[in-house]
Amino acid sequence: MLNWSNRFNICCFLDDHNYKQTGNQFDCLLAAGCLDSVQVNDSSAFQALAAFHTKHKDWLFGHLSFELKAVSEGLPSKQLPLIPFPMLQFFVPKYLVHLAKGEITIGSVADDHQLILEAIINENTSQEHEQPVGARITPRQTKADYLRAVEALKGHILRGDCYELNYCQEFYSVLPSVEPIQLFRLLRKVSPAPFSAYYRLNDLYCLSASPERYLQKKGRNIRSQPIKGTRRRMANQQEDEEVVAELMSNEKERAENVMVVDLVRNDISKICSEGTVHVDELFAIYSFPQVHQMISTVSGILADDYNWVDAIAATFPMGSMTGAPKHKVLELIDGYEASARGLYSGAIGYVTPSGDFDFNVVIRSVLYNASTGDVNFHAGSAITFHSDAELEYEECLLKAAFIKQVLEGATT
Repeated sequence: MLNWSNRFNICCFLDDHNYKQTGNQFDCLLAAGCLDSVQVNDSSAFQALAAFHTKHKDWLFGHLSFELKAVSEGLPSKQLPLIPFPMLQFFVPKYLVHLAKGEITIGSVADDHQLILEAIINENTSQEHEQPVGARITPRQTKADYLRAVEALKGHILRGDCYELNYCQEFYSVLPSVEPIQLFRLLRKVSPAPFSAYYRLNDLYCLSASPERYLQKKGRNIRSQPIKGTRRRMANQQEDEEVVAELMSNEKERAENVMVVDLVRNDISKICSEGTVHVDELFAIYSFPQVHQMISTVSGILADDYNWVDAIAATFPMGSMTGAPKHKVLELIDGYEASARGLYSGAIGYVTPSGDFDFNVVIRSVLYNASTGDVNFHAGSAITFHSDAELEYEECLLKAAFIKQVLEGATT
């Protein structure tokens, strides 16, 4: 499916890697080719998206960049992102392929479903042999600058400007010649994740191994699953179980998680019926190949006065990648981070004809510009008054490790 889709300049491949606990409706979902699209870089973004869906009443696939905060919170970034994804882009696919419970379903504007299925099955996979990439990764800021920034942010917390802030750093390189599908396969091999995405927009690519859901809507039910709390996996089972127990009981991690849960509850309560917002799961531990994560689930019922676009406008950017209070921490993020995030900390996903949707959080992801060779990825952590700057730096490196491993060429 993935090989076949890459013949199109615009495509989106979503894969849950059989993580059944996510409640995904599909094992994998592919949109390829573009019948029509909407791209917006100004304050009309949400209105344009709603109008586009009303016009087509069809499946939409696309992304919400972190830079959309200029619309949702009135806070444009002072810098430009290295990989220039538009603020918002969605497209109506020419071909839609989804795999659920082992069955493939194909939809297209033409009556050629069997031909498409045969083309996918017969697609040449001889290029799937993995070759080392050999990039040289450079951090955007030095460790000393990072540590100083964290201490300065703790000063803001002490003064009462905010309670928690997600602080990120960028890593970058130049890859004049690389096959994005190869990079995505390597990421999937090293770190299969429930909200993975291969997303192509002409010469711009996002190769995502995301473990996090931003927001899902089924009927009038919406839910968000923010992540806060990370520990490295251990090779020894007993040590791994001890790490999980420590994460579960760690007061700092629980405090970070509950602060984000409160922020998400506040966000979705703006568009949900009174009394319907609940914390379905608090401090749950989900395990992935490299890390254990503390994940909570918040849900609510969308009020009759609001539609699916309203749900996004009220909650974006997501609390797990910002902090509390959201508006103030977004100001601080723009002032202290060494580069604009761009699509990182944004979302990729789909919208159904009826207005249901599912979006990931663009983390653990590589962004690539094939026309310039620029490639980058980010990693971050939650800063609170009790944060140890050295440990926060190490957490960023842990989250970045498997991407660095893939880009530098070590594939084992």
